[in-house]
Amino acid sequence: MHESPAVRVVLGPGASVAATPGEAERLGLRRLLVVSGPRGAGTARAVADALGDACAGLHPEARMHVPAEVADRAVAVARRTRADGCVAVGGGSAVGLGKMIALRTGLPLIAVPSTYSGSEMTPVWGLTEHGAKRTGRDPSVRPRSVVYDPELTLSLPVALSVTSGINAVAHAAEALYAPDTTPLTSLTAEEGARAMTAALPDLAADPRDLDARGRALYGAWLCGTALGATTMGLHHKLCHVLGGTFGLPHAETHTVVLPYALAFNAPAVPAAMTALGRALGTDDVPYALWDLAGRLGAPRSLAALGLTEADLPVAAREATGRAYPNPRAAGPDDVRELLRAAYAGDRPHVRP
Repeated sequence: MHESPAVRVVLGPGASVAATPGEAERLGLRRLLVVSGPRGAGTARAVADALGDACAGLHPEARMHVPAEVADRAVAVARRTRADGCVAVGGGSAVGLGKMIALRTGLPLIAVPSTYSGSEMTPVWGLTEHGAKRTGRDPSVRPRSVVYDPELTLSLPVALSVTSGINAVAHAAEALYAPDTTPLTSLTAEEGARAMTAALPDLAADPRDLDARGRALYGAWLCGTALGATTMGLHHKLCHVLGGTFGLPHAETHTVVLPYALAFNAPAVPAAMTALGRALGTDDVPYALWDLAGRLGAPRSLAALGLTEADLPVAAREATGRAYPNPRAAGPDDVRELLRAAYAGDRPHVRP
């Protein structure tokens, strides 16, 4: 079974300002709360100004991993301003906060992404409370419209562009071997991974290249769509634990962990690895992603992100404490070994 939810997508330079008001009008929205993170407040202000009288307010308080208290404040603001919709401008943190507003209030959401996280294409929400990040799926949090504007990503530093892009590739990778993947999802995931990994070196070589930025957004769109149609496995579970419990940065954590998670799962998913190999032009996918990150200046070890060796057994216990779908059984010893390699940044090796 394959279900294709209706999400309208607009992609083009300048679309954030030129197209967002029209998307709001098409949805019949007249009082929109614009949310963003502090760093993206300037861009969010431009979108708010473009909305004119249809903007009910600007709330630039999104934070990584959506802390519960941040979500509570944003929901209160949405209710206080009598908003009839929400526009999330920025990366995964802003979109995540917009999703929590949508989940708790039922307000329709428009996403204007400025990174390659792909969260805007999924019905997945996340919330961090009491040191733990939990996630869920609800169709109400999927944006009604997504406005991709390559110009918004020009201010995204190359290092963060690279890690955000590899984060998107992680979505495609897990979608390829998810228990509920379909032929259409697999094609979408493979093309998304191909587009993203081809765009990142060009983007790194010339950060002002709008064509490369646009191709990366296209890849993020497809990778996010694939993730939104499937369930997540070991890789995402590990990253949720490392982010929610230890506060590691989201995209960088995905970038570091992905080669090791793929190396672990590879023997159980030959078809998925073949598809990723076609997308990346390699017969060693874990090494190719590890090498890509290194060549483009991204971190390759959990130690570089601030994790300590003493954290490894705690993270392994957290990651194996609850069942989740993964193509290969992963016990505490397996996860500890995986995390230890990722902590050191060793070259990933596929082992039976």
